[in-house]
Amino acid sequence: MNRRDNPLFRFNEEECAYLEEGLALADGALSPYATRDDQAIYEHPSASDSQDALIRPNFTRDVDRILNNAFYNRCMDKTQVFPFYRNDDLTRRSFHLQLVSQNARKLGRALRLNTALIEAISLGHDLGHTPFGHSGEYLLSDLYHARTGRFFNHNVHSVRLLRTVARRNLSLQTLNGILCHCGEKAFECYRPAACDSFAQLDGLMEECSTVAGKSQLLRPSTLEGCVVRICDILAYLGKDRQDALRLKVITEEEYEIESILGGANSDFIGNAMANIIKNSIGRDYLAMDSQVFQAIVSIKELNSKTIYHSPQAHETFDRYIKGMMARLYERLREDVLAGDEASFIFRHHINAWMLKGDESYANQPVDDIVVDYIASMTDEYLVDLFNFLYPEEAVGEQELYVPYFR
Repeated sequence: MNRRDNPLFRFNEEECAYLEEGLALADGALSPYATRDDQAIYEHPSASDSQDALIRPNFTRDVDRILNNAFYNRCMDKTQVFPFYRNDDLTRRSFHLQLVSQNARKLGRALRLNTALIEAISLGHDLGHTPFGHSGEYLLSDLYHARTGRFFNHNVHSVRLLRTVARRNLSLQTLNGILCHCGEKAFECYRPAACDSFAQLDGLMEECSTVAGKSQLLRPSTLEGCVVRICDILAYLGKDRQDALRLKVITEEEYEIESILGGANSDFIGNAMANIIKNSIGRDYLAMDSQVFQAIVSIKELNSKTIYHSPQAHETFDRYIKGMMARLYERLREDVLAGDEASFIFRHHINAWMLKGDESYANQPVDDIVVDYIASMTDEYLVDLFNFLYPEEAVGEQELYVPYFR
């Protein structure tokens, strides 16, 4: 039903005035360094319903467009660090997105920034992650690089999925924040770096795809993006330690580390955020005291040593998944080149997006299509696809997973 024709869903003049006043009050309360909704830049400007804009300003609409797509849904079945455990208490990618959003909105609200833009960047920042976390990302990059000489980066791929595959018309500010979120490298100070056009965004994406390590050095173009970048680090460092403790990868003594930020996850996040707020109020950048920055770096290094390089995090991946993903990459590539419409890369991927009205997707470079498909898979989907295509080499659950009951 067209809402414009039904008075049940249309605001009268008095109601419009009330909503407009609310938006003006919210906008007036923002920091001079915040990003206003009327500053949003779109690649494909479209005339929006003026009344819809009263309840869905630009960045709020970005949030809706990110949440309501299949790639966000699949994050529920992508684990963070420990994919090979049947354990419902371990962090999934979707919960990480929510944690980043919650922490970033708290920090942004304290600094009087645009929390809708923060939420959009937070919820979209990891949609391009592969199955099996960073291990899957590094392997897929190796496979892609061997064929094309280019690198795969999950942050670049998050933008590609939303913009090119799912064709969500998102603002430049949201897409730039997603691209520049990479939390693998921390900084003591975060100053926004201008990105004023989609041509500049394309240039940054190309650099990330052709220059190793470039993704880690990007700076968001807005303070809201900077907030998400630091909150991504805070969210995964503490939660990864909780997951590692739950699986006995680290001991209680190793979990309760001595740090100026405190040992427990809640203390670590709360104290770090308080220090960032103290150092950033009324400024056009984010900063923290050097002791806090060094504490964050120390915890990152400790996690790398005790968690990310632990046998529980990578042994099963190395033993089974490496070969499975490499085999699937070549098989799917052959299917695309052969134009095999019966293959799963056509049935579950290419045709799914062509049916949405853009038949040009099938003309994308073959390796890009293969990478789009593999990166969009959940952990279990990749395993099940391999077992279906190669039943004589199928890998059983008992070989891959630590069960619930043992």
